[in-house]
Amino acid sequence: MLNPTGLYDRVLRRLSRRDLMKAAWALGASAVALPVEARRQGGVSMFFNAYPFSLGVASGDPLADGIVLWTRLAPQPLTGGGMPMVPVTVQWELAADSAFRNVVQKGETLARPELAHSVHVEVTGLQPAREYWYRFRAGNEVSQTGRTRTAPAAGAAVDRLRFGVCGCSHYETGYFTAYRRIAQEQFDFVIHTGDYIYESRADGGRNEARVRQHTGDEIYTLVDYRNRYGLYKSDLDLIAAHRSAPFIVSWDDHEVENNYAGDLDENGTPAAIFLLRRAAAYQAYYEHMPLRMSAWPTGPHMRIYRRLQFGSLIDLSMLDTRQWRSDQACNDGTKTCPASLDPARTMLGAEQEKWVFDNLATAKAQWTVLSQQVYSFARDFVKINPDARFSQDVWDGYPAARQRLYSRIKETKAQNPIVISGDVHVHYGADLKLDFADPKSEVIATEFTNTSVSAGGDGAEVSANWEGLRSANSHIRYHSARRGYIACTATPATMRADFRILDRVTAAEAPIRTGGSLVVEAGKRGANTA
Repeated sequence: MLNPTGLYDRVLRRLSRRDLMKAAWALGASAVALPVEARRQGGVSMFFNAYPFSLGVASGDPLADGIVLWTRLAPQPLTGGGMPMVPVTVQWELAADSAFRNVVQKGETLARPELAHSVHVEVTGLQPAREYWYRFRAGNEVSQTGRTRTAPAAGAAVDRLRFGVCGCSHYETGYFTAYRRIAQEQFDFVIHTGDYIYESRADGGRNEARVRQHTGDEIYTLVDYRNRYGLYKSDLDLIAAHRSAPFIVSWDDHEVENNYAGDLDENGTPAAIFLLRRAAAYQAYYEHMPLRMSAWPTGPHMRIYRRLQFGSLIDLSMLDTRQWRSDQACNDGTKTCPASLDPARTMLGAEQEKWVFDNLATAKAQWTVLSQQVYSFARDFVKINPDARFSQDVWDGYPAARQRLYSRIKETKAQNPIVISGDVHVHYGADLKLDFADPKSEVIATEFTNTSVSAGGDGAEVSANWEGLRSANSHIRYHSARRGYIACTATPATMRADFRILDRVTAAEAPIRTGGSLVVEAGKRGANTA
């Protein structure tokens, strides 16, 4: 007896390709599986009526001998993807030149419906510290070409690395021009500090100006999150940024829900219910980021903290300050909160805290870099409102956890520590101290905080409360309330941060400029104005 699949294939064989396509397009399909003869490795070949690589290509997490290559087949990115529910064969190529005259590796993989037809190819066997170009093919369509770069070999001498730091791209409140300017920089790699998407409904629920609109309501389900990523990743400026360099990504809160902490959201939703939403959000994040299999989501859990090394120059630890943190004290907000002083409170969770403490003890590179989501330096509002001194969502709300981290940095004598952060929608450069209340306290590291790509709209030269902040926080060495990113240049002698800013994001194609620069000299604690 012929099974249903076999009967289906016999019918397909009797139809011409033109008949198949006409029938499919009449039904509104954007991708059609070709007959069984075209199947390879359990997947099918496709014929597309709309471009399937609408979300571009990306690479990430560079190693000395390998890289992750990413794409997703989504001919209808805003409405579920537009793909049939079958695994689809995707070919990939990696070349030593942009014209693909010298293809060094190629292969096939499956874009599976369970992962929204995304693919994550972990290429190995590459040469360290060199550029490569890559592309994908599905059916009759070829993707855009991406540029990537491997890390220098372990312990190898490195004269110079340039990397970008960015985050907080709100689709509604501004154009993603900063991503276009990042693409033009041709960095060795780009660190994303989180808030890659925003979860809010079409009007955002805020009073900020809107230059374009989200589609739909606030997002909760896996399909909701996939469609929101489809909207963001369709942006040509974001596509250009990913094509330009490998990204090293981490999330903050808006990839799930504003100011969530561990298994709690800000609305008092029962944890068991919220974790269903978090599981959907984490899966969609994995589906749309160039992450390794080591980050594979398991229900509402996903490990994104990891360590990458760039020769003798940079030892980079990527942290996760959302998934295992204690709930914000005193119901969150900016306030003076004695409960936040509880030494049991954690920002990283016990396992991750031990992991990063071990990294600090074993780091041997010239620059020890910790990248995480929320700023760690004290931002004391005492001169503005003595009854509302500290934000409870950042390390100011977890001072005991901060003290443990800073003390470990000092204890291990980790070489030239630099902390990277985002979230706050303004640029900061700040020196880190064991006691921020004591002007004579020892500086143990420097922190660079990136402003937003677009969240908050155009912004201003400085925040409205900057004068009060500056007078109470002498450790803050630079500030801007414009949008943009940070361009960092590391050499054996210095770590330089150029705070790149855009005067407008409510109009497209604004030029970029450097608002200010800080330099940290190797062997010395504290930043100087360049």
